[in-house]
Amino acid sequence: MAAVLRGTRYLVGKCFKHVDFAFVSTRSMASKTQVGFVGLGNMGNPMAKNLLKNGYPVVATDVFPESCKEIQELGAQIVDNPAEVAEKADRIITMLPSSPNVIDVYTGPNGILKKVKKGSLLIDSSTIDPAVSKDMAAAAEKMGAVFMDAPVSGGVGAASSGKLTFMVGGAEQEFTAAQELLSCMGANVVYCGQVGTGQAAKICNNMLLAIGMIGTSETMNLGIRLGLDPKLLAKILNMSSGRCWSSDTYNPVPGVMEGVPSGNNYQGGFGTQLMAKDLGLAQNTATNTKTPVPLGSLAHQLYRMMCARGYANKDFSSVFQFLREEEGQ
Repeated sequence: MAAVLRGTRYLVGKCFKHVDFAFVSTRSMASKTQVGFVGLGNMGNPMAKNLLKNGYPVVATDVFPESCKEIQELGAQIVDNPAEVAEKADRIITMLPSSPNVIDVYTGPNGILKKVKKGSLLIDSSTIDPAVSKDMAAAAEKMGAVFMDAPVSGGVGAASSGKLTFMVGGAEQEFTAAQELLSCMGANVVYCGQVGTGQAAKICNNMLLAIGMIGTSETMNLGIRLGLDPKLLAKILNMSSGRCWSSDTYNPVPGVMEGVPSGNNYQGGFGTQLMAKDLGLAQNTATNTKTPVPLGSLAHQLYRMMCARGYANKDFSSVFQFLREEEGQ
């Protein structure tokens, strides 16, 4: 039913823009129909939970069955593969680690596009190459479905509290339909432009995030070596011009803040391996567009080195620990 309403809203809205709001309203009446979710990892799990909390029935799957247990106990229906999700839901959200995972989930033997219904809305919140998002959108269009990229910022904490920021790329007339679902999981849902622009915004954000985290870690380490108490130094930075997210919200120094990975041996959070992957995406796009990104390139090299030194599964703020070990402490 939702798929029919979406398609009708598009066709009528395109011809008679003044009645578009009526169709948005009609669609909202059918909004609590089942939503599909593929990928129940550190980010996908709390995102799917927030859909349930907002009254949406969820049908989900993950390549690791054990990842499904918690959300199943909360009332979600679990199926064996993405194709089965597509059979049961015409609005599907995917949250996956990398471009190859997205390609497989959408176009593989048991992929979403094998069973997708015409008029379905497919929202991918993975962080991947913008070119892959465009390819998936083209493949979905051939099947009569709509694909949008909507990567997120905010980490596991924001995913749990429903305060993520979504950067959305796709057909503008479909944004309202996507926003309805994404608002259940995020505090900010921003339309960026056509398919791929959401990924572009996310890649730029994460390159800056990595550079900022390295700078904060270097600064904190230098201050500690100069005899400053780390909590005092963090307090000064956060009331001065050096303040940034890595210093005031996600400080990398153990003991400075509670509730962040640095206070838990860098467990949880956003993995170093994933940051290295995102920086690789930034490097590829910078090369393709002939854009100079010297600090982004150095950050990529550093996070790749950390992965090779045993930090791959630690939070990316563990760059502080890495720098301390490099100096022999």
